[in-house]
Amino acid sequence: MPHIFSVFELTQAIKDTLEGEFPFVWVQGQVGNVARPGSGHIYFTLKDERSCLDIVWFQSNQSGQMNISPARLQTGQDILCAGRLTVYAQRGTYQVLAELVQDQGLGRLHLEFEALKKALAQEGLFDPGRKKQLPSNPQQIAVITSPSGAALIDFLRLSHNRGLPGQIRIYPCQVQGQEAEETVASALEMADLEHWAQVAVLIRGGGSLEDLWTFNTEIVARTINACSIPVLTGIGHEVDTTIADLVADLRAATPSHAAQLLWPERSGFIQAIDDLETRLFSTWKARLDREEYTVQALHRALGWLSPKRNLLRMQERLLSLSKNLHRLGLGLTRSKEDALLQAGKILMRRGTDPHWQREEDRITLLESKLQTMIHSLVRDKEHQFQDLQTSLSGLDPYRPLRRGYSLVRLESNGAILRRSEQVQPGDMLEITSLEARVKARVERSEDRGLKTEDGGPRTED
Repeated sequence: MPHIFSVFELTQAIKDTLEGEFPFVWVQGQVGNVARPGSGHIYFTLKDERSCLDIVWFQSNQSGQMNISPARLQTGQDILCAGRLTVYAQRGTYQVLAELVQDQGLGRLHLEFEALKKALAQEGLFDPGRKKQLPSNPQQIAVITSPSGAALIDFLRLSHNRGLPGQIRIYPCQVQGQEAEETVASALEMADLEHWAQVAVLIRGGGSLEDLWTFNTEIVARTINACSIPVLTGIGHEVDTTIADLVADLRAATPSHAAQLLWPERSGFIQAIDDLETRLFSTWKARLDREEYTVQALHRALGWLSPKRNLLRMQERLLSLSKNLHRLGLGLTRSKEDALLQAGKILMRRGTDPHWQREEDRITLLESKLQTMIHSLVRDKEHQFQDLQTSLSGLDPYRPLRRGYSLVRLESNGAILRRSEQVQPGDMLEITSLEARVKARVERSEDRGLKTEDGGPRTED
């Protein structure tokens, strides 16, 4: 009957066999998945193209290293590691407890990264001038990622909590593995060709250099560059920078940060609306104040130019002329009466002297001429007065009313109705006669005005 092992017995047997056969080993490979917990120990993997091995570098074995500093150990380095091979019984895995670590130079992946980065930079794919502006608060978003990854969950959760997210379409792809770069490029091309999305978001959670290598490939970089819509990337953690990040129109530190860049916080959005409302109110009030000032100025000007004001001014002028004429007539009469009285007194003193008789005759003649001149002057002034009265009477807007006519005005602006084109059906009119004022509504308007002898419409000067 074969021997039946317990799990522990089998694991212990394998451990004893491995440690007996490989008491101390040297192994060469590329560093990946470096972890530094608070204990000071360093955990990482050592891999090549076909396999992977766990390495534990205890803090007690890190001192005295001449070729490499433990603090500078990083993903992508090629190293030579020496130590004891052992089995970690709790997980049933084998690992190397490193005692010596030597740097073999930058690894192949790092060299490939730098070479591609340099070539694309020379072509101008990283130039800021080629980058497109992301739309503000987009409503149609294409998300290129793994549908089962934590990155998508973080993105959707944060987009739901920030303001006003729009429609989101997920374009599934692989984000890790041998064919991942082909699926990423195909998903991005599909989102671009559909012409639906306003922005494409390429996201992936954190990982090692090997895990993120899909986004350091040339096909992904050139697909992003050829995309007609803006591309936002959120790949890995803040310390991770891929070729895709450099080519993209905008890079977010993480998938969650990508959602933050697409939509502002709700409070900030509300504040922006409040600020816009305040500016609109201020602009409206300033314009209203200007229009009110203009209306007041026009009102004052119309008051000064109104027919009533013109009539008052002409009446004042007429009264002034009348007073001047009266003063002129009285002045001339009194002056000549005084002269005649004085001459009479002289004549009475002189008696019947022939010389004085001739002077008396001359004075009589002058007096007659003076009376004629005064009467002529008075007639001229009376004619002027009558002409002014006639002009004033012609300007009196109520004169036609006394002859039985009515004055029709638009109720909306007070304008006198002269042509049918001034009114539309439904407009309100104010009809004023000498003794009444009536309001009416326009039912229809027709051009049936009075015609002149030549057939044209009659107008008034």
